[in-house]
Amino acid sequence: MARDPRSARYRVIAWGPNLTLADHLQPCGPVLDAKAAERLRGLLAERPWTPALVTAWPALAPVFGASPYLASLVRRDPERLADLLAADPDERLETILARTAAVADLLPEAAAAPLRILKQELHLLTALADLGGVWDLDQVTGALTRFADAAVQSALASAARGELAAGRLTRLGEGDEGPVPGWFCIAMGKQGAVELNYSSDIDVSVFFEPDALPLAPDVEPQAFAVRLTQRVCELMQARTADGYVFRMDLRLRPDPASTPLAVAVPAALEYYESVGQNWERAAFIKARPCAGDLTAARDFLRELQPYIWRKHLDFAAIADIHSIKRQIHAHKVDERVSAAGVDLKLGRGGIREIEFYVQTQQLILGGRHPELRSNRTLDALQALAAAGHVAPDTAAELTAAYRRLRCVEHRVQMLDDEQTHRLPEADVDRRRVAALCGHAPLRSFDAEITRTLKAVNARYGELFAEEEALSSRFGSLVFTGVDDDAETLATLARMGFPNPARVSQTIRAWHHGRVPATRTERGRELFTRLAPRLLEAAHATGAPETAFNRFCDFFAGLSGGVQLQSLFLAQPKLFELVVQVLAFAPHLAATLGRRPEAIDAMLDPDFFSEIEIALERADMERAVAGADGFEAAMDVVRRVHRDQAFRVGVQVMSGTASAELAGRAFADLADLCIEALAPAALAEAVRLGGAFPGDVAIVALGKCGSREMSATSDLDLMTLYRASDPAAGSALKGWDASTFYGRFTQRLIAALSSPTAEGQLYAVDMQLRPSGTKGPVAVSFAAFEHYYQGEAETWELLALTRARVVWATSAGFATDAEAAVEAALRRPRDRRGTARDVREMRELMERERPPKGEWDLKLTPGGLVDIEFAAQFLQIAHAAEGGPLEPNTAQALAALARADLAPAAAVTALSEAWRLQQDLTQLLKVALGDGADPAGEPKAFQALLARAGEARTFKALRARLDKVQTAARGAYAAMLKS
Repeated sequence: MARDPRSARYRVIAWGPNLTLADHLQPCGPVLDAKAAERLRGLLAERPWTPALVTAWPALAPVFGASPYLASLVRRDPERLADLLAADPDERLETILARTAAVADLLPEAAAAPLRILKQELHLLTALADLGGVWDLDQVTGALTRFADAAVQSALASAARGELAAGRLTRLGEGDEGPVPGWFCIAMGKQGAVELNYSSDIDVSVFFEPDALPLAPDVEPQAFAVRLTQRVCELMQARTADGYVFRMDLRLRPDPASTPLAVAVPAALEYYESVGQNWERAAFIKARPCAGDLTAARDFLRELQPYIWRKHLDFAAIADIHSIKRQIHAHKVDERVSAAGVDLKLGRGGIREIEFYVQTQQLILGGRHPELRSNRTLDALQALAAAGHVAPDTAAELTAAYRRLRCVEHRVQMLDDEQTHRLPEADVDRRRVAALCGHAPLRSFDAEITRTLKAVNARYGELFAEEEALSSRFGSLVFTGVDDDAETLATLARMGFPNPARVSQTIRAWHHGRVPATRTERGRELFTRLAPRLLEAAHATGAPETAFNRFCDFFAGLSGGVQLQSLFLAQPKLFELVVQVLAFAPHLAATLGRRPEAIDAMLDPDFFSEIEIALERADMERAVAGADGFEAAMDVVRRVHRDQAFRVGVQVMSGTASAELAGRAFADLADLCIEALAPAALAEAVRLGGAFPGDVAIVALGKCGSREMSATSDLDLMTLYRASDPAAGSALKGWDASTFYGRFTQRLIAALSSPTAEGQLYAVDMQLRPSGTKGPVAVSFAAFEHYYQGEAETWELLALTRARVVWATSAGFATDAEAAVEAALRRPRDRRGTARDVREMRELMERERPPKGEWDLKLTPGGLVDIEFAAQFLQIAHAAEGGPLEPNTAQALAALARADLAPAAAVTALSEAWRLQQDLTQLLKVALGDGADPAGEPKAFQALLARAGEARTFKALRARLDKVQTAARGAYAAMLKS
């Protein structure tokens, strides 16, 4: 348990009856500002110049020549200095504490001023005894801590009197039950350890037993406990003309972002037992009762002992304790350290590293070794050394460093009474600290600080040295505690996060179990290890904020986190790929956000292999067959589509799928959806209108027809039907063929395009059918043949080169439909006239639909449209003589070359440009969608794009793209001359 700050250890040595503070003061160092010291001496000379002042002045001049704050305390009340110098400092401390305790009898309005004046007196006494070599470090921190305890106790008693007078309390408590039975305050941090520094805040946590509070009948316990806490804080920290007593920090209570200032004991115990973190266990090492109901406080801490001191720790729990240390970046000892501006507490080699060195080992070993449970840093360090857990020379070096750094820290704070731990940047200000530390040359002071920090950091680096680092090459990544760690914020900024504080707060909230993935202790232990990998992976994308934000959505949607986090830790490359997908592919990220289990599929060894469409077809057919109705079938198909589209998209992102493979896979997936939904749509038409004798087929055109689809492609479709009897009507409602197959087509369009709870499949375009948007949505077989015999325009014949029958009610009708398409394409036509039509069509497109930028790979001169037009023109120009007909552009170009129907050089130029731009298009569509300009994207994505285009750099990719587009444009123009 915690040591009582009133114990004899922290008392000053006994003084003789006639010895005073003035008799024992020694100069702390040189007089840095003699003029300032003399001005204060002149002020004192206007008062009675006592023998004590004469005796003490050589020791006082260095103090007042360096510390404006201490000089101001003397100017405020010169007689106070004389009184202190003439007194036994030990006795004077006891007098100050007794006077502080007496403030408890006052109401709040009367208590504020005396508490502040007593703080001034305590500060001046402590500073003089410290700087004059009268008190050592333990005596200094003991005096400060004892006063803090007394001040909190009196502030509480005074506030309680105010509540009694207001009628909210029915009585005041007595003895150990405190002024308000059931309400108590736990001292944490340096106050709890009796290690309070000169201008420290005090870290306290307030708890209460709702049933023990002696409240009036209409007073609600929670509201009262918070109000009382606020009144105590106001008495302590409100700034008046007399200053303040102590700033009170209540953020070490359970989950301070979401809990009231005073926490009910049952809720606190539940929190610590369920989601308490190791850094909170470490914080409770120093905890002790401070004020209020001391019996309840002791009972509370006794209840927490099994939480703080665990007798049995598994490997994961020990590793998580190690993480308190491993989150701090381990620098090389020989790296340059400058004393200027260094943070003596939080910086490299600072006080925190010594405290963490001790506390992490206490947490691991203290459960089975009670002798290691001291709440004081140096006592615990000596206990660890005595037990053989720390080498004696290490303990001695860290002890000396701790005392040295704490003494310097006090002197920094004595300059202006600021809660700072940072040495001044400016030499002139740092000389003041050096003077108070006994150094005349600044160089020697800076050298001593540097040696100390390096020595501490070297010892700290030895602790758990073989463990996995949880920092980053950019610096520390510390997410323990209630404050954003300053060095961590700097690290996050260096990693490219524009709002480091938000990232830090989000991760600390996850550590508090605010998402399901971290609500278990194991989940939090795993996340401790995953967090730095997440930030590194997000940085590696070049778009860290986007990657992190999308990971937030994904992570918050998980119902549990142990299995997935374990997977990510075991498969770091997979995790990096997932973060990359989140950063660059919003559609894929949305899939992960809605269905995190999609990642499970990535573990399948076949995930990155080519999709076996036959297997997927069988699975989808079974799922649709088991669906309860048309809408249910639509949802089934959407789920399968989403999973497989995610798979293809990830293959594109990872570079394992070429454009050809991806285009075919996306088209196979579209075929699969049509094959599954067309029968369901036909069944719906039959259900609504009755059966109709005849056949129907779905013909794919555009990118689906040519099997060159991308992640964002729509479906260009045409419905062909042939009635068995042109005069027949549907069995139920007598619909004619046009109406029946029109209804079927409408249901199919709805099935493919309507959004449901499972999302949307495709946008469907039926405008490539004969008569476009003006005619019926379903085209009769006879009308199709008639239209393409003489009415079809050249652009419609170009589009027809990509036609492919995807589904039909019978194999015979599918064959007939394919034959009708081929017959339409192989009719003789005027080559020159066709070439003129194609040129004019392209020129019109360039005027009305110019490219949106240099990365518009479709419409840019030499882009995909030019290549498609060239291939399609050559096919319809030579089809009548038996030339090749291939829906796929690349295959068509290869077939034309084999048939010697186009110059080899021109075909080579078109083919190279086609492959490159298809490779880039697939990645751009997966990652950025339509109309994106990668020139404005992160460098990491540009590197991905360069890899897809087989270029070393993004700049080289752009140069290659310009070159092949120019060549393709020339080849297109040459082919369309004739």
